[in-house]
Amino acid sequence: MQFFDSPFNDDNSLQAGYFLLAEPLLDDPNFDRTVILVCQHSEEGSFGLVVNRQTEISVSEATDLLEIENKLFVGGPVEQNTMHFLHTISQLEESLLISENIFWGGDFEHLQELALKGEITKENIRFFVGYSGWSELQLDAELENNTWIISKINPQIMFEYEPEELWSAILKEMGGKYKMYSNYPTDPRLN
Repeated sequence: MQFFDSPFNDDNSLQAGYFLLAEPLLDDPNFDRTVILVCQHSEEGSFGLVVNRQTEISVSEATDLLEIENKLFVGGPVEQNTMHFLHTISQLEESLLISENIFWGGDFEHLQELALKGEITKENIRFFVGYSGWSELQLDAELENNTWIISKINPQIMFEYEPEELWSAILKEMGGKYKMYSNYPTDPRLN
């Protein structure tokens, strides 16, 4: 879709550490106003986590393996029986660096040790059930159709805003035409 007769992205190049923001009129309940952090992107496909869909369930309610009161997030509609985590804990062993000071996963036993020491907070880690995935060339086609806005904003921003504010906050940070998109009503007919 083209919004106001102009493409969203001047450049459709994408890599791990970039955000995908759902275009303002995306008519898909799984992705309405979502912000996805891309964790992997290659010719074989793409993997990301929705970082602004918080649930009311805490991590400790979902699993007895971690005593953490952080709320779970829905990472996407794929394999919702899996748990993933994004964090800023550089000392967490076996973590994969996605972008400047943002890591994906890590050694679960080491994570448990850090949790027992009180070093896990909602400011440094987010837990997700499920993920967002795209097959080979699927995401490229969606970018060509202007389904997503690519943002190269520092991913650390996801820890600085409440989840429900993140979509608008990133668009405002991007400035220019994106700032205007941030104020677009959820349902323009009610405006």
